[in-house]
Parts: sequence; structure tokens; C-alpha cells
Amino acid sequence: MISLLDYGAGNVRSLRNAIAHLGFEVQEIHAPEDILRAEALIFPGVGAFGSAIHSLELQGYLESLREYLAADRPFFGI
Repeated sequence: MISLLDYGAGNVRSLRNAIAHLGFEVQEIHAPEDILRAEALIFPGVGAFGSAIHSLELQGYLESLREYLAADRPFFGI
């Protein structure tokens, strides 16, 4: 199962379709603690690092995301 962090950046619909096309189930992240439960995580972006970090922070995802990444768990950041 692939967890998808939709925080308002990037083309999430295309990612959902691509993941499904590859035969994986997509689980949406709805709360920061969902990040820590993820088996594998994809978080999209649009190439604007500052605004992405700001959005992640405003929505309360930043600390959980940092913890997930520090644990060297599978992720794909765009």
C-alpha cells in the first residue's frame, strides 16, 4: 500500500492514477499520525520548496514528515 500526502501541491490526480495503474492501492493521508503509519509514502510538490514547507507546516504535517524521513523509511518526494 502506498500512502499519498495531498497537502495542496502538485498533480495528485495523476499520481493516484499512476499508482493504481502499477497495481498498488492508494491510501490518503488525513492527519499527521497517518504519515507515521505509512508503509511507503509519496508526497508531491511543484518545485517551490518554500511554499511547500509553509503549507506542510500550516497543515501540521511537517514534524511527522521529518520523523518519517529521519527513520529512513521508503518515500518518493516530487
